[in-house]
Amino acid sequence: MKPLSQLFAALACALTALPVLATDSTAAQDWSLSADGAYVLDVRAGLAWPRCVEGMQWTGKTCTGKPLLLDRAEATTLATDRWKAEGVGWRLPRAAELQRLVDKSLSPPGLNPILFPAAPGQWHWSSTSNVSAPSVNPYTYGNIAQGRAGDGGRQAAMINGWAVNLSTGEARGDAARASKLPVRLVRPMLVGAGK
Repeated sequence: MKPLSQLFAALACALTALPVLATDSTAAQDWSLSADGAYVLDVRAGLAWPRCVEGMQWTGKTCTGKPLLLDRAEATTLATDRWKAEGVGWRLPRAAELQRLVDKSLSPPGLNPILFPAAPGQWHWSSTSNVSAPSVNPYTYGNIAQGRAGDGGRQAAMINGWAVNLSTGEARGDAARASKLPVRLVRPMLVGAGK
């Protein structure tokens, strides 16, 4: 009877591990390196990520230099200027795209150091905007008496932006747009160019 229970225990362990193995191998298939090694290609999303944040340079083995810290407006301008200069759709990534870079299988979670060597694991700017602002009826007596005009939510959206912590994957919409944060731009994968 004991060998039978051991067999069931081994079978249960093996079946429990199957989804984890399938998830890891599927996730690994989504990522590859460009032919020159300077970009991480997200095959599923069709995106190319530079291995280094802005301000750092790819040496062929690692990223060197210091991250360029920009406020939200400077980061957006950088992406626009690069798009115009190179003719490639560079942009600030959305919060969900940055979160996808965080490898939760690592302990602690963060960017995979093989794909993104020497990457700063801190808050990074995203292009995600606050899309929900509380509605205020300007004709309601309570709002008039308290001086609410209905634009408080929009004012907060102009002051704050979305950032993602690449050490944890946490995204927050209350980052002051004047904050100086690292920037990791993204662009579409170029078909047939190997990057």
